[in-house]
Amino acid sequence: MKIITRMIGEDLFESSTEAGNLVRIDMRKASEKTGQSPVEILQSALAACAGVEVAGMMKKRRRTVEGLRVEVTCVRNEETPRWLKEIHCKYILTSPDATSDEVEKVTKLALEKYCSVASSLKSVITFSVEIER
Repeated sequence: MKIITRMIGEDLFESSTEAGNLVRIDMRKASEKTGQSPVEILQSALAACAGVEVAGMMKKRRRTVEGLRVEVTCVRNEETPRWLKEIHCKYILTSPDATSDEVEKVTKLALEKYCSVASSLKSVITFSVEIER
């Protein structure tokens, strides 16, 4: 799996997958911003990754999933780097036949076992550099 990210302007980047799917990463001031920042994209990815698992597990339990909304709130470090010190995900399932215990159980499973984004937050990151002239 490979992602290529290119600078396309001041504080503006575009990432593409090998299949050509694009996402814009925007770190400009709010009045100029048209995309999410890297940390906002991370929050969105976490919410969606576990969300798809929660919805899938509820359907496997033969529960009706009419909707799912995920609210992610974070506490960031005050100084640089402004990493996420705390992440809270609130999963709000719209379902006439699900119980709170079921939703809590599958959400915990999604975040602790099945969500690749949540697991990736525990990864070791390596890097290399290259200069083109």
